[in-house]
Amino acid sequence: MTSYSWSERFVVHDGVRLLCRDWGGSGTDVLLLHGLAGHSGEWDTTARLLRDSGHRVVAFDQRGHGGSERHPGDVSRAAYVSDVLAVVAELGLDRPVLVGQSLGGSTALLTAAARPGLPRALVLVEAGPDGAGPGLQEQIGGWLRGWPVPFPSREAAAAYLGGGKEPVGDGWAAGLEERADGLWPRFDPEVMVRSLDENATRSFWDEWAAVACPVLAVLGQGEQGGIVGGEEYAEMARVQPSLHGVSLPGTGHDLHLERPQLLHRLVVNFLRSLSSRPSCLGAHSSS
Repeated sequence: MTSYSWSERFVVHDGVRLLCRDWGGSGTDVLLLHGLAGHSGEWDTTARLLRDSGHRVVAFDQRGHGGSERHPGDVSRAAYVSDVLAVVAELGLDRPVLVGQSLGGSTALLTAAARPGLPRALVLVEAGPDGAGPGLQEQIGGWLRGWPVPFPSREAAAAYLGGGKEPVGDGWAAGLEERADGLWPRFDPEVMVRSLDENATRSFWDEWAAVACPVLAVLGQGEQGGIVGGEEYAEMARVQPSLHGVSLPGTGHDLHLERPQLLHRLVVNFLRSLSSRPSCLGAHSSS
């Protein structure tokens, strides 16, 4: 029987404690990075599949999230990147593939730009180099503050958070903390808002141009998703001609929760292709 088991490990970096889910395994190392207000458990299905496909897999709660430090003093993009470097070093990951969704994809991109020799490859799930504009923080902050907490049950939380999509609701609800009066988020909304300071004021196209490893972009395509538009993707492909992109019809921003099996297959096929050709194809296809 396939095991979902993982071991809990902690990395302390600059006084910030980071909770890691080490899935073990052998082969190419993979580091999974969740999005804003998310948690490492969002990757459980993908992590298990990748491990069973012959990869060493680690996910971790980024600063301000989940079981990691809830109120870090520094939530800059550079701080998130430095945490990735600390986890890679402490857990002995060798040129890991960085897989990040949303803000985790931004962290992965910036890590690849800052340390070009570190990642073997980059997988951006619903993430790109465009800035989001000043209205982003107000919008996301209002949504997070508006959660009707405490939720009385995990089912109630999933129904509220899923937007009609059961796998999405279940994924978000799994990250909640059980207290005596119900279920609460394992983050402070104000910390989440501050984590978006740079994304709201600038783009990261210079960093995108500095990425030297192969890149796969996996994008949502549906009524509730895809935050990376056609113009942004076209510019991404112009700057990085070897970019390989796949859009998944009917999926939204949390496609890693909606279609983890398909995401796993795309990642595995992408990594296999790297051993047979020098770079990825510059194509934008649908699956």
